[in-house]
Amino acid sequence: MTEPNILASLSSALSETIARAAPSVVSVHSHRARASGFVWNAGLIVTADEALADEGEIEIQFADGSRRQATVAGRDHTTDIALLRVDGDVAPIKLSSEIPALGSLAVLVAADRGAPVARLGMVSRSGAAWRSLRGGEIDARIELDVRLRHSQQGGLALNAAGVPFGMAVLGPRRVLTIPAATIERVAAQLEKSGRIARGYLGVGLQPVRLDDGLGAMVMNVDKAGPSATAGIRQGDVIIAVNGEKLSGVRALSRGLGPQSVGSVVELTVHRGGEPMTFKVTVGERPET
Repeated sequence: MTEPNILASLSSALSETIARAAPSVVSVHSHRARASGFVWNAGLIVTADEALADEGEIEIQFADGSRRQATVAGRDHTTDIALLRVDGDVAPIKLSSEIPALGSLAVLVAADRGAPVARLGMVSRSGAAWRSLRGGEIDARIELDVRLRHSQQGGLALNAAGVPFGMAVLGPRRVLTIPAATIERVAAQLEKSGRIARGYLGVGLQPVRLDDGLGAMVMNVDKAGPSATAGIRQGDVIIAVNGEKLSGVRALSRGLGPQSVGSVVELTVHRGGEPMTFKVTVGERPET
């Protein structure tokens, strides 16, 4: 009796996996930029924010060749997630929050001018939650050992069982996956309000080195912002937050996530060489 061909079986399984996901994957065309995306919910497309133009019309091309105009429902630069609204009845694809194991196979399904394209790689890193350079909360660090073109950003990353676990994007010198948990959380908020709330102190800061550590000098103050209301002035040097020494301006900014809005933080500052404390109610960063 002939032994089954393992490679042929793997090839057939991969082909079937891609075929199941392909109808929910789309091309996103926006002002000289091309990306991929997928149907997240009825009439809603998730794509990579970084690959979406800042202006101009947006057109979605589906796997069946049809084209439809789309509008931006919301964007979050910090997690690289954009949500588009489009008329259509393509069935959404269900994401899995299960984090793939290190070294497991990963299949990327994207689109190029509407036609499905695929790549095969593996999970080269599978780790804990992290913050992006822009301060976004990403629920897991998943890196893929696979090549990715700009037009394939926003495509689906599938595990060996064909279950999508996130969206593939281009990171610094590597391909990252925005995991399903992050997509579900951010996209739901974008659908509801069009944006993600971010904390706002209303000050411009410059890092300074002090004799006993780091500080943040207040270079400018929004006169209508939370810090001005609390009494912070230009020239003050922030040395501690809630009694803990400041570890850097970036650390202070990263602490101003969605959950910080409305909370009260105690800032310890040096003013004219004298320590002073101010209680600042974190506001919501205005849209720019």
